[in-house]
Amino acid sequence: MKPPPFDYHAPRDLGEALRTLAEVRGKVLAGGQSLIPMLNMRLAAPDHLVDINRVAGLDRLERSGDGVLVGATVRHADAERAEVHPLLTRALKLVAHPVIRNRGTVVGSLVHADPAAELPAVLAVLDGRVRLARWDGGVRVREVRARDFFTGPMESAAEPGELAVSAFFPALPPGGGGAFHEVARRHGDYALAGVCAVVTVDGGLVATARAACVGVGPVPVVVDVGEACAGRPPEDADWAGAAALVRDAAEPEDDIHASAAYRRHLVGVLAERALRDAAREGAARGA
Repeated sequence: MKPPPFDYHAPRDLGEALRTLAEVRGKVLAGGQSLIPMLNMRLAAPDHLVDINRVAGLDRLERSGDGVLVGATVRHADAERAEVHPLLTRALKLVAHPVIRNRGTVVGSLVHADPAAELPAVLAVLDGRVRLARWDGGVRVREVRARDFFTGPMESAAEPGELAVSAFFPALPPGGGGAFHEVARRHGDYALAGVCAVVTVDGGLVATARAACVGVGPVPVVVDVGEACAGRPPEDADWAGAAALVRDAAEPEDDIHASAAYRRHLVGVLAERALRDAAREGAARGA
């Protein structure tokens, strides 16, 4: 199938892009790896398409001591090759296939808000944020934390007329380690379940531990499991108990690929594995 007719806009600067979105309320085209299939299948039928690939400044990829700023047109592949954040790099290697990663964008994946996607979980477990801009007689910008950004399946806090101009992924703290494990029928397919974990080790003891789950809820399911393992050496922490907390927080559903019971079991197994690996990395970085 081919997409329904639409008017095409190709703004050259941010102000023009935001004014266009304020006037026409169209769909934004960045990488198009989710949008174009939806158009072709007639799951989306916007009257206007606003292509932001020519907008200057949206291709920023900047690392600082606080974390990584990723602009709206930064491709998955570019962020992966730059290796600007260890946890983000791990997740990007799991996203689809190389051809998709060459065009798909990091921020586009966040705005698409697919609960089975990897990058929303990374932003959520790191407590990152998304910067949204709109035109209101001038450029108006607001930042939304990950906990408030993902509002439902394929739904985000981005309002009509707003453009997600960047996302910020906080750096792992000293002694912080990360891990990402998922299970898919084939590499590059959407995961049946996945878990992204961050564990901080301070003075040889677990200080904090968090996990975010993929594919087992309407949004990334974030669980603080510090109560189960904090204050213990990584090798003696109750990772099984921590994984049970993650498993209990999951909200999977049955579908043609797997039952809810299987997904719940799987997320527990992956949570224990990811937490152990993240703690091991954190201990090594904190040594």
